[in-house]
Amino acid sequence: MNKINLPRSVCTDLESLAESKKIFLEGNILKVIESTEYEDFSNYIEIATKNDIENRKKRLDMTKTVQEQNRKLMQSKEENDKLMEDLKEALIVAEKAKSEAENDLDIYQKRTQFELIGNIVNYALYVIVGTGIITTALYVMAIYWSSSETTLIGNTWSNLFGILLTNSFSIIGTIMGVKYASGEKENKAVKENLK
Repeated sequence: MNKINLPRSVCTDLESLAESKKIFLEGNILKVIESTEYEDFSNYIEIATKNDIENRKKRLDMTKTVQEQNRKLMQSKEENDKLMEDLKEALIVAEKAKSEAENDLDIYQKRTQFELIGNIVNYALYVIVGTGIITTALYVMAIYWSSSETTLIGNTWSNLFGILLTNSFSIIGTIMGVKYASGEKENKAVKENLK
């Protein structure tokens, strides 16, 4: 291999640079330079070669450290990504559970409302039918015994049946209105959810 022969002035300049600023030549250039004019330059080459080996070792250690940190960062990123996916899945499950709970509550409330409405209708019918039977029985008894109060009882019986029928339709209308109103609220809620 051909060596590059440096003049004495260049060699002394490199030595003074090394002494004053601690700057040495590095790398493969140290293998191919020499000075036939300046014999002490071989000491500079020796020191520069040792410095180069130490610097390469430091750079290699630094590279390994950076690579290890990058590996740890990548591992942390993968763990964070997995946690985010788990959180998203948990959020979806929680939303689904919330929706199911709201639906169950809505069904329970409707069932309770329908049971209450059914009870009101049943009791109203018992009262209406009971009052009608009692009034009719009194009217029949008054007719059978030829009571002088037949006209008064007949008018009362007629008025009472009119009132009972009116109240029956009023109760049924109220119940139907409640059902319609609750159905309207549901339809509005469904339409808003679809938007």
